[in-house]
Amino acid sequence: MNEPQFFVTPGYGDTLHAQLHYSQAVRVGDRVEISGQGGWDEEFTFPASLEDEIVRAFDNVERTLATAGAGWQDVIGVDSYHIPDSPDFIGELPTRVMVEQMRKRMGERAPIWTQIGVPALGAPGMRVEIRVTAVVGHQD
Repeated sequence: MNEPQFFVTPGYGDTLHAQLHYSQAVRVGDRVEISGQGGWDEEFTFPASLEDEIVRAFDNVERTLATAGAGWQDVIGVDSYHIPDSPDFIGELPTRVMVEQMRKRMGERAPIWTQIGVPALGAPGMRVEIRVTAVVGHQD
């Protein structure tokens, strides 16, 4: 059995590890799981635009995957958590931007995806959080 290896994203991950006592990624063999990544910058501020926040969250997923030796080409599953536009719909904008970013970063590969509306996320002002599962070396 492979021993779990834990990883902390340099920069904001170091802060989260020190303050909240969690790692950003874990790798067991070829499987990588990451914690939810928000659209924060190094000072944990969020852009005014929801679209920019989603793009930044994708950038942070990419940074975190890289710490564990993975990339978007290895992603097999995506879970996204959203503060919805209304009680019965996450919204057209977040859905559109999520799809655009997945196509941009993974091409025609289509991982499994669960989009979840939630009443609150882990930081004030946070509107999206993205968590992925990857298998390093995965080929379609």
